[in-house]
Amino acid sequence: MIKTILPEFVVAVDVFTDPPETTLFPEEESAISHADEKRRQEFSTTRACAHDALRKLGMRPGPVLPGLRGEPQWPPGVVGSITHCAGYRGAVLGVSSKVTTIGIDAEPNDPLVHGVLDAISLPEERESLSRLAARHPRVHWDRLLFSAKESVYKAWFPLTKRWIDFEDILVNIDPSNGQFSAWLRVTGPRVRGQRLTAFSGRWMVDAGLILTAIVVPVPRRSAPVRPAAPRQGARPATPVRR
Repeated sequence: MIKTILPEFVVAVDVFTDPPETTLFPEEESAISHADEKRRQEFSTTRACAHDALRKLGMRPGPVLPGLRGEPQWPPGVVGSITHCAGYRGAVLGVSSKVTTIGIDAEPNDPLVHGVLDAISLPEERESLSRLAARHPRVHWDRLLFSAKESVYKAWFPLTKRWIDFEDILVNIDPSNGQFSAWLRVTGPRVRGQRLTAFSGRWMVDAGLILTAIVVPVPRRSAPVRPAAPRQGARPATPVRR
């Protein structure tokens, strides 16, 4: 499903259920040897998605182990992101010669727990969400904002190896075309000599899920660092599913 909002030069594998059996590499088995059943299912299915995505890139799958902050550690030459929530698992990968970074996130289309919005948003974002909710009440915009910021973090971390707080990101969601912009309120990393000051992404709501995705292609020497547009001919993202 997430491929709808992705450019053609990345690959995606997503599923909506956990298979009864998943074969992991010994190193992956070791990484979750003490995990509970819920965590084991999430880990196993996202790794199965990642292995399939590596095959789609023409590469032999290998273990995808978590880093110090839980980030997936990809083989040399691979850029990617994984996500999971109730009823959804997915992985999106690209080759580093074409893609600078990727960040994806999946969330249920449900409201955030009371108090969370104040912790993850800025005043101007909350004002915008109120207007969006009045116009399109079927989308839980607070959860979409959270998902967009999660995608930003996943795209940010591989470039910086640093944490970024929710209040360091200012997100503007466009309800008309399934796009969002995320402006960095801290100094961004340099990508091939160019300062990254913002991310742009795509979003969709379907089947009770919110999906957000950021794909930043490798910039040309004279071009600014910009996100990738969705592939031509793809079904446009559906901001509000009726």
